[in-house]
Amino acid sequence: MKPQTNKTITIGGEKIAPGQDKLVYIGIDRLPTGTLIDIPIYVFNSKKPGPVILIQAGLHGDEINGIEIVRRMIYEKYFKIKKGTIIAVPILNVFGFIHFSRDLPDGKDVNRSFPGSKSGSLASRIAYHYTTAILPQIDFCIDLHTGGARRHNYPQIRYTLDDEKSEQLAAIFDAPFTFHSDLINKSFRKTAFRNGISTIVYEAGESMRFDDFSIQKGVQGILNILVHFGMSGPVFMEGSKTIYLQKRRWLRAPTAGMFIPKILNGTDVEKGQVIGIITDAFAHHYKELKSPMKGYVFCINHQAVVNQGDALFHLGSPS
Repeated sequence: MKPQTNKTITIGGEKIAPGQDKLVYIGIDRLPTGTLIDIPIYVFNSKKPGPVILIQAGLHGDEINGIEIVRRMIYEKYFKIKKGTIIAVPILNVFGFIHFSRDLPDGKDVNRSFPGSKSGSLASRIAYHYTTAILPQIDFCIDLHTGGARRHNYPQIRYTLDDEKSEQLAAIFDAPFTFHSDLINKSFRKTAFRNGISTIVYEAGESMRFDDFSIQKGVQGILNILVHFGMSGPVFMEGSKTIYLQKRRWLRAPTAGMFIPKILNGTDVEKGQVIGIITDAFAHHYKELKSPMKGYVFCINHQAVVNQGDALFHLGSPS
């Protein structure tokens, strides 16, 4: 019997045959100066058939931890796989990246613009070209993100409720925390779900700041998946066991002032434990912030001056 071979991948008019690795581009638009803007896409297409995995970062241009995860894995040659295909996108939102921004220059969020339109806004056009060029060719996706608006996410995986495959992928990834989250309208994950493609979202760190622990955990999680599917040989596997968070709750600022956390992100807390304070600049007022539940802190707002109602801590518990 003739051995099976992998399929050819076609992106942006470029064909990547089995056994070939190639950098290709999806043309998007140009800057006012005339400089062309493309989405660079690495394709690692092995000879043997296997899963086609999309690993993407930079959907929000200021979320640089995911960008570094993909860059580091390309540099370390972790995507030289034995079977299947990896489509790796270091920076999806190139416009946001060069402007140090979550969004595009017109203020629109690409991750609220899927599946997009060929003649719509810039965000919608990026979503359209990406959806039509990439989604039909993949089996599942690992979407790398970072906390926004000064919020620092402890490494966590989010999967889609009632999507068994995404839950399985989340378990294999084995981040410190795991929980299901709702599909957001016009997001990449919802569009992929509607097309029968499971996506897990890795959230770790804070926008515009490298966090090496978050980066290492992201690399390890992706390697866990590659090893599980036989795409990568044995690598050092750090022993850990994810904590599933079933209940989650934000602790918000009861008043305006200067916010000082009193615990580290990722730690377990008791109900009623003081986990932060809010004070004014003149030492007239001092407000203790107590945990409303027993569980874990998996997100801390690093904004030093806050307003009433600002989200300060995200807490979760296994039950």
